[in-house]
Amino acid sequence: MKRALMVAAALTLSVLSPGMAHAESAPGCGPVTQIGSTAYIQTGTSSSSIVASVKQFKGCGKNWAYVYVWDQYISKGRSFEIHTAIYPDGANPAGSVRQRNKQENWSKGTNTLSQCTRASGTFVDLVGDPSYGFQEFTDKRC
Repeated sequence: MKRALMVAAALTLSVLSPGMAHAESAPGCGPVTQIGSTAYIQTGTSSSSIVASVKQFKGCGKNWAYVYVWDQYISKGRSFEIHTAIYPDGANPAGSVRQRNKQENWSKGTNTLSQCTRASGTFVDLVGDPSYGFQEFTDKRC
């Protein structure tokens, strides 16, 4: 019983972790559903260098890319830029949106549900090296 309570507590903490994204609706769309796994943008090789999560959603007949910058980076007060986009197979990125110093960033909705797609997130530390971005992709969803 004690072990079961510990497991339940750990699961609750992992769901409510302050550094994780809890997106539920895309701008102008309402409720959306995550498709595929979450990707993580890292600025180094250790897990402590994760700065953001990247997810792909579907809803309102469209695909959406989403990036959430983790609280541990936001708390540093550094200037940064994030970029989101959907990458359809064999095509240029779609729905691209770039923002500065915003914790959350949604791409524009794309009419790509009939195609294989990946969501992309790019993070640029404008204080460190603004000429270099750290980019990650979610897994491909068809």
